[in-house]
Amino acid sequence: MKFDAKSFNGEAWAKYMQAVPNTRLNRLRQTRAVVNEPRLQDTFKNNSQTGTAYAIIPYFGTIGGEALNYDGETDLTAQRTKTFEQGVFTYGRMQAWTEADFSYDITGGVDFAENIRRQIMEYWNSVDQDVILSILKGVFSMDDSNYKNANKNFVAKHTLDVSESKKDAKTTDDMRVGATTLNTAIQQACGDRKQSFSLVIMHSTVATNLENLKVLKYLTYTDAEGIERDLTLASWNGRLVVVDDTMPVENREAILDKAIEDVNVVVKYKIIADYSRKNPKDKKFASEYEREIRLYNASLKRLKKDFDKMPNAKNLYDERLALEGKLEPIVKELRDMDELRDKLYLLNKNFETYNTKEMEKGKTKMEWEI
Repeated sequence: MKFDAKSFNGEAWAKYMQAVPNTRLNRLRQTRAVVNEPRLQDTFKNNSQTGTAYAIIPYFGTIGGEALNYDGETDLTAQRTKTFEQGVFTYGRMQAWTEADFSYDITGGVDFAENIRRQIMEYWNSVDQDVILSILKGVFSMDDSNYKNANKNFVAKHTLDVSESKKDAKTTDDMRVGATTLNTAIQQACGDRKQSFSLVIMHSTVATNLENLKVLKYLTYTDAEGIERDLTLASWNGRLVVVDDTMPVENREAILDKAIEDVNVVVKYKIIADYSRKNPKDKKFASEYEREIRLYNASLKRLKKDFDKMPNAKNLYDERLALEGKLEPIVKELRDMDELRDKLYLLNKNFETYNTKEMEKGKTKMEWEI
């Protein structure tokens, strides 16, 4: 490129920086709440002749039966124990990345392979966490009727659901995770063994609601100047809290935001979808408007899942504004508290500086008088 017959580079390129930040924290994976099970590893490695992907582990049953009277007349009836089986399986995931040698040469020695190496662990943490969450979702979604409804009954008996069963019900405070929710949930899950729980993993929306209720207690430390400060680690009823936005969460605000978008899509593409449904032989029309029909069907499906009848967009929008109005005073109060805390810290710091200088003056004066 030239200007006034002078050659210059029209675009300036900086050096390659670090990779685009990953928005995921993968805290569930990093907490090591899920660890290797040596007994399972031994089963697959040593207890199979040629290796396998599925194994059955037998378990002894516990003894039982009603205690009988020992009175010389009652017959003694011996009991037998049962055994149980548990099936376990292994799975594998794979992926590969490659870079050309020419990319290294043409960019003056930029090591793209090194960029891959730096991100491999983070990538597999994301994959592992998605698998863990999918397994958990499957466990707590069991609703089949096999084994005399054993799976369905297990989920109902050991799961606490604070949400409203009615699809289009408005969110109230008793439908949110609150101060007593954790204690009630772990008792319902394990009864008198509820102390087995030591970690709570939640979405940031839930964590923020609990912070507003002043339920979370942040761990503190004392810095070198003797000032006690908060850590980013919180506890709830004595259990460490881990916040990660890949955790499943349901709240009215998110449902309303998506519903407003879905209603607009349904209204926008209803004529197209109706024509396609009434004229199934018009393949050309269906092909031309495939995207619009797909969006319409997906939005309509979500609306039917969350609402008993087709919602009105204006009513949804009004309810959303009302929820925001409830949050504004809380947000303002928290913001004012942060500002006050900063002012107090600054005043304390200034006082320490002033006090130190006065002590140094007094010391100098005493030395001179002596």
